[in-house]
Amino acid sequence: MADSIVINAERREQMGKAASRRLRKKDDKVPGILYGGSDDPIPLVMDHKDLVKAMQDDSFFSQVLEVSVGKKSQQVVVRDLQRNPASEKVTHVDFLRVQADREINVSIPLRFLNEEECPGVKVDGGSISHNLTEVEISCLPANLPEFIEVDMAELEIGDSVRLSDLTVPKDVVIVALASVEEDRDVQVASVLAPRLEIEEDELEGDEEGGDEALSATDEEGSTTSDSAERGVGGDDSATDESDSD
Repeated sequence: MADSIVINAERREQMGKAASRRLRKKDDKVPGILYGGSDDPIPLVMDHKDLVKAMQDDSFFSQVLEVSVGKKSQQVVVRDLQRNPASEKVTHVDFLRVQADREINVSIPLRFLNEEECPGVKVDGGSISHNLTEVEISCLPANLPEFIEVDMAELEIGDSVRLSDLTVPKDVVIVALASVEEDRDVQVASVLAPRLEIEEDELEGDEEGGDEALSATDEEGSTTSDSAERGVGGDDSATDESDSD
């Protein structure tokens, strides 16, 4: 597990929406809350620039962090983070306390390996399609991996990697695969055929369909002609009935 990231925070005394707006605009602070476990929730406030700096670490959202409030430091994971949709500035963050003997559910990023070296891309000119970029796992805090690797080295056109194909550390469980529901073994990534090849297949399909239609039309035309000849040549009653209609 990576070295723990430390977030320095203070207990927030001013509560309410108006107070939070002042903290954000005037003091460039971010309000938040620390909750979970047997202790009471603690409203927090942090420097925006310090929080953004900590967020630059790739493991910020998937690792156990330390929140330091006064002289006390607690282990947490990020449970929710809100941003201003216009400026992308962080407006609020929720931290969940973790305990060493209790499993936690965390979404871990996937790290794709050998994408350019797999036969489907390097030899056949295909492309990689990512269906997932992270996966939710369950484990004790001490066993939390920083990421899960997805090796694409052997994949050819049409091949795919599913959740059940992933290699996870011991004592780590993929939440979806532990579910009793069916069809939770979803596709993680696949190798697609080159677009030109797909377009050629579609064109060939259209041409075959056109040939079949023409063949069917010719058969229908010849049938009609034969019937007409039979009507003129020998079946006077059929001609008479047609005329009478």
